[in-house]
Amino acid sequence: MRVVKEAEKRRNEILDAAEDLFRRKGFDGTSTKDILDHVGIARGTLYYHFKSKEAIMDALIDRFSDRILSAAQEIAVDKRIPINERIVRVVMALNVSGGSGEEYKEHIHKPQNALMHQKIQKVILNEVPPILTGIIREGIEQGMFSTPFPYECMEMVVAYMNTVFDDDMVDMTDEERITRIQAFVFNLERLLGTESGSLMYIMEMFKSENGDSSSGK
Repeated sequence: MRVVKEAEKRRNEILDAAEDLFRRKGFDGTSTKDILDHVGIARGTLYYHFKSKEAIMDALIDRFSDRILSAAQEIAVDKRIPINERIVRVVMALNVSGGSGEEYKEHIHKPQNALMHQKIQKVILNEVPPILTGIIREGIEQGMFSTPFPYECMEMVVAYMNTVFDDDMVDMTDEERITRIQAFVFNLERLLGTESGSLMYIMEMFKSENGDSSSGK
């Protein structure tokens, strides 16, 4: 048991060191030797835990994704929270703003971390729609929503949010962003077959996320 615990501790030390280096130097700018020197271990020890630098990156993405997805899933299944509020809180749980999360967001958007950014986008596109779909199905059962394609609706929503509202993908002013959000809410209501104006609370969520800024980008 102690051997397993020590191995897990060493593995996390490597991941912590790599995360720090990737943040400061970028994935492309960090060498395996940089990681070895940072942790103070032999090359054989590193390769015992990870076969390559890419494997370290994948493990970091898994660790990060597990953290935010588990938080989102915990909210999604909490029946004490109203459905509309649950949708908002799940999306907010996936938002990595504030504190170290903001640093991580800035970190993955650097050009030298393009591959990491791409891998995280793939995780979001594959893992988030099922979480949101569970909430939408509840809404259908309660008569709030009406759609024969709850999963596909959420897949479209996540794909749109993960591209158009990604600062690296689409350049837009704050005014253009507000118009995009209005269009997003307008079309989401139709996708879900709900009453017009019933999802306008999502506008407030986006305003809160962006700090109610009114200046151009």
